[in-house]
Amino acid sequence: MEPTDQREIESREDVLVYTSAPLKKALEVTGPLKVILHAASTAKNTDFTAKLVDVHPDGQAFKVADGIIRASFRDGQTDPKNIVPEQINKYEIDLWATSNLFKKGHCLRVEISSSSFPRFGRNLNTGNAPATDTTWVKATQTIHHSSEHPSYIVLPVID
Repeated sequence: MEPTDQREIESREDVLVYTSAPLKKALEVTGPLKVILHAASTAKNTDFTAKLVDVHPDGQAFKVADGIIRASFRDGQTDPKNIVPEQINKYEIDLWATSNLFKKGHCLRVEISSSSFPRFGRNLNTGNAPATDTTWVKATQTIHHSSEHPSYIVLPVID
């Protein structure tokens, strides 16, 4: 994977961006990463994507890891189920494993979106079979951050 600056993508209205304060000391992250997301959608099916990004002091933002989950597979890969529109569901987005040293002065950034095409296949948000579906439905997503429905990233920090 060639590092590419994410700033143009992050400026889009359909990408939610969370950025830490600049690190006071270097931080090593090594191992499996995941994002726990509590979200609702207006659609019957949709995707949620997540990225971990290393933000340099000059503003350049480089993807470290990313992942996706199709809402219909939120409970596993064997029994896909559409979601109930507007109902909050828990999603675990696997960002696979990495090893990255976030240097002092850098920031950690998490991006949440519903698409990363062409990296991941499209979802038309209808709940119909994706291979034959031809109708698009706009999906409006709501990400939750309450104590009852927390959304967060799990980072394996090496001391």
